[in-house]
Formats: sequence, C-alpha cells, structure tokens
Amino acid sequence: MADIRIENLRKEFGSFVAVQDSSFTVHDGEFLALLGPSGCGKTTTLRMIAGLELPSSGKIYLDGEDVTFNRASARDIAFVFQLFALYPHMNVRKNIGFPLLSQGMPKAEIRQRVEETARLLQIDHILNRSVSGLAGGDRQRVALGRAIVRRPKCFLMDEPLGTLDAEFREIMVHELRELHNRIHATTVYVTHDQHEAMAMADKIAVMNHGIIEQFGTPQEIYAKPATMYVADFIGSPPMNFMRFTSGLKSGDRSILLDGVDVAVPEIHQDMAQSELALGVRPEHIRFSDASALRGAIYGSEYLGTNQVVAVETQGGLIKARVPANRSFRIGETVGLEFNPLKLALFDCTSGRAVPSQLYQETRHG
Repeated sequence: MADIRIENLRKEFGSFVAVQDSSFTVHDGEFLALLGPSGCGKTTTLRMIAGLELPSSGKIYLDGEDVTFNRASARDIAFVFQLFALYPHMNVRKNIGFPLLSQGMPKAEIRQRVEETARLLQIDHILNRSVSGLAGGDRQRVALGRAIVRRPKCFLMDEPLGTLDAEFREIMVHELRELHNRIHATTVYVTHDQHEAMAMADKIAVMNHGIIEQFGTPQEIYAKPATMYVADFIGSPPMNFMRFTSGLKSGDRSILLDGVDVAVPEIHQDMAQSELALGVRPEHIRFSDASALRGAIYGSEYLGTNQVVAVETQGGLIKARVPANRSFRIGETVGLEFNPLKLALFDCTSGRAVPSQLYQETRHG
C-alpha cells in the first residue's frame, strides 16, 4: 500500500470550476471519505486520483511518485464503481480472477488468489455461481473481490453502496470497515451519506462547491466544525444556530444572547460588531427551570431511547435531544441550558468558526 498526496489540485470544465485547489494526504493504510452533496467535486477528485480525468493544475503523488499525468493503467490502483460492472456471462470465480488473467498470471496462482480473496469476503461458497442471480450485497462483494485480488497500492471507491437497499447498506458498511481493518488498504471512498463516512473513515474531507471545507477525523469534524456548512451537514439533527449581533474580544468567556449571559469557550480573536451565530449540538442542550434563556415547545419526535424536541426561541427554532421518558405540551415554556465547553461561535458573513478554546488542540480548514 502507499500514501496518496494531493497538492493544489484544480479541475475546470470551461468556465465551471469543479475542484478548487484541493490539498490533502492519505497516509499508508488510512481510509479517507470524500463527503458532500451531489456536484460538490468529490467524484471529480476521485477520478483525477484514478487517472480517469486530468487536472487543470496541481499534483498527484502515489507512493512518492508524481502520477499526475500517468494513464490509469500505470497507477496501480483499483476502482470500485457504484454500478458493479460485473461480467454477466462469467461466474463469480471468473469475475474475480479476470484482472489477473488479463495480466497473464499463471492459472494456479490465479486460483489461489481468487480463493484467498473469496474467503476474506466470505463468498467462497458461491464461487461457481452466476453473478446474474446474486443479491445486491453479494454482487458488491464480488466487485470488491475483483479489486482486492490485484493487490494494488490503493483502492478508490465511488459510492459503492449507493444502489443497495437500507438493510444491505448497513451490513456492507460494517463489512467494508472490517475488511479495511484486515487488509490495511489505503482507501479513498466517495459518499454523500454522512453515516457511511462517520462509521468507516479514519479521516473525512467535507466538500462543498469544489472546496474542501474541513479535513479531519470524524470526531474533529463533528465536535469542532470549521464552518457553518460542516456544522449543518454533519449530525442528525444537525447543529443548531442561534444568531445574534455583537462584537467579541479575545479572552471573552460569555456572550449576550436574547439579553441573557451565556458561557462559551474562551474566545481567541477580537471581532468587530457583526452578525454571529452560536452553534450547539442537540445533545448539549438540557432543560432547566432555573435558566433565564427561555423557549416554547414546538413539537417532539420520539426515537425510542430518546426524543428530539423542537423549541421556538427568539433566536430561531432549535432542537434538543433529551430522555424519552420526559413529556411536554405544545406551547409549554422551558428554560434552556447549554454545555459551555461544547459551544461553537461562527461569523455569519464568512461562515467560518471563530477561534476559541474549543479549537485550540486541533483545527482543520
């Protein structure tokens, strides 16, 4: 396996910029998810790494070698597509072994590698079956097997679970992560599904309009969002934003929200009077009769182990995750308390997070 290093990668289609000067490194054995909505540039980035698209500018290094303008066939990578692209006239064994047959590998070695790969993917019992009659999950395992059997330097996957139903997708998320743990393959995985990215990836690059908004671990992305876009894209429900207008001074440890002092992580940057937003995750809100910050119950969503309660405040509608055994009446007034160590502040004009104690240890942007 090998590192993948991207430097100032850019792709233009006429006047449209699909990828804007992206830079990141996927270390040997890491699993990176490129996460974002349709049209954000994630698949274009993956295709440039694969050699299926040539960049307008920038560099791509694979295992230290500049492969920016190498053909796909010269990059020693394996690509797994959303549509399985299996050969319907071949059985499972022949589908998996076809890349090795194309390379002229001896039949005995092909047989050994195919059977090793099939055991790894737990499909050795269907090697002689036609792929046409297989369920979606097994078809995807065969497609993965065809990639793994070559033992490439890295794996590139473009929404490989996109065509599976919810049940199969849940199973395959677990299996893909387990597979990665066993073979330690350097992997770049494209998805629009935050659950897939958070469950499988060592690192996530959140993309929007061709820009990497944040690059970091799932924990960093969730707890320390670099932008309002990331905070809103990650989480279910996403982070709440309560807008207010104020200036900030380095060293401040509270803000004035709806006339109430709210404790926040220590601010590390002076800011002139501007529109700001307080960001708070639903699980960092609790109801307290003693709190001066008030709101009215708008509705609730029962989720079994907990419930998500919507509260109308002067700063807008926010959602809190609270125990399932509490009951509320629509219109009931409640006091709101926030975990002061977990709050983020954002500049609404730029969308960027305001530097604070929350971001002191690690900051990716």
